[in-house]
Amino acid sequence: MAMTLRCDRAPAWAQLQAAFETAGRQFDVRHAFVDDAGRFERFSQEAPHVFADLSKNLIDARTQELLFTLARECGLEAHRDAMFAGEHINTTEDRAVLHTLLRAPADAPTGPKTANELREVHATLDAMLAYAEKVRSDHTITDVVNIGIGGSDLGPQMAVLALAEFAAPGKRFHFVSNVDGHELASVLRDLAPEHTLFLVASKTFTTAETMANALSARRWYEQSGGTDIAGHFAALTTNVEAARQFGIDTTFGFWDWVGGRYSLWSAIGLPIALAIGADGFRRLLAGAHAMDGHFRSAPLEQNLPVRLGLLDVWYRNFHGFTSRGIAPYHSALKRLPAYLQQLEMESNGKQVDAEGAALSIGTSPVLWGEPGTNGQHAYFQMLHQGTDVIPLEFVAVRDAAHDLDGHHPKLLANALAQAQALMVGKLDAGGHKNFPGNRPSTFFVFDKLTPESLGAFLALYEHRVFTSGALWGINSFDQWGVELGKVLAKDIEPRLASGDIMGLDASTAGLLKRLGTRA
Repeated sequence: MAMTLRCDRAPAWAQLQAAFETAGRQFDVRHAFVDDAGRFERFSQEAPHVFADLSKNLIDARTQELLFTLARECGLEAHRDAMFAGEHINTTEDRAVLHTLLRAPADAPTGPKTANELREVHATLDAMLAYAEKVRSDHTITDVVNIGIGGSDLGPQMAVLALAEFAAPGKRFHFVSNVDGHELASVLRDLAPEHTLFLVASKTFTTAETMANALSARRWYEQSGGTDIAGHFAALTTNVEAARQFGIDTTFGFWDWVGGRYSLWSAIGLPIALAIGADGFRRLLAGAHAMDGHFRSAPLEQNLPVRLGLLDVWYRNFHGFTSRGIAPYHSALKRLPAYLQQLEMESNGKQVDAEGAALSIGTSPVLWGEPGTNGQHAYFQMLHQGTDVIPLEFVAVRDAAHDLDGHHPKLLANALAQAQALMVGKLDAGGHKNFPGNRPSTFFVFDKLTPESLGAFLALYEHRVFTSGALWGINSFDQWGVELGKVLAKDIEPRLASGDIMGLDASTAGLLKRLGTRA
């Protein structure tokens, strides 16, 4: 299996350090536009369903060429090809990484290691979409409640909200993830059992938060007079037997090579299919597949996910930027920042490389954001005048899906103006109204927000994260950091009732006394 060379061990690394000291540290993008009339064309690119303007970033042609050299020295292309071929690049779990197979057409050319998997993918997809159409035509079901957490919640919730324009009327969608009972209780308050379908999304059917919510939902259903659990509950799981013991007959599974944060393309995406229909879901897959093809075949110099991933390395490891903001200028994309947080930070939030050696360079930045224009009245103050430089990414949609006069031009004008203001700044000798400018941003444009453009953009981000993770030499496809807190919670939960603090540190013991059960 192809392995990558860690970027800080590649020959181009020293050249990039020299380039940063001589030109990168004091780089001024405003001067770069003056010196290069073709900068916008050189640093912008059309990819499947997505246009990206990278020209306002702190990078020049020489640095970009060195980054492409770095990618080749690290073996990025071979590592990418190994993923698509079904090699076990998730080394710590000895698994393949084949989420791209979930959106490949049934007749897509495939290698010997993935042919059987592709057949299984389409058998499951066809069954899931047939079920979705059946439920969509059942007008007695007015409410769908998805119970999951992490990838079993963030992806479906984000996509259902994003594609609401394409949803059939007559069904409401609710998402419950938090083990905090207030969330589930607030959803159940307005439901009728005979009109509700519950989806329990857990690969193992053992996820603590999900199963606590699922058991409470079943109890509510029965106490409210419901008698047909099998007809009002479905499971997205590979543990068919556990689902059957719960009372569920309808199950759709997926595979161990599908990480949770890459799972909305699988049966976990059933809420999306219920919302936008089988055709809409296939369009979502098609958009992602188009971006897969771009990532797989475009030369590095014209490969948008690669260019973004290399820019992330440049910013994180040379400029020392520890954070990146994302501002979608479309209210339907309100959950996009949360979705991308998991995708990037759970994938690349690692401190050792794939061999277990400690890293001396930074990995995942903190990713955060809020829809524009809301964010302008919140955190943009810091972006413009704060002491930290934080690259920002704008996502804009050219065509509105509404006919309210005057709104969309105002929205787009705000997006364009904020990106411009971050770059150009404004001089004020008094200081308080001084905008330093030269603050970097990337600007993404969709012609329309459609299943295809959303699918392509999400795949773009997946491959971007793959690129930076590959150069850092880390395994982007495990998430052991999620586990420790879960283990400790199992020990602490009974102590809240018993008051037992034996063996606990003083802080945890003191807080447990404060929060424990009162007689």
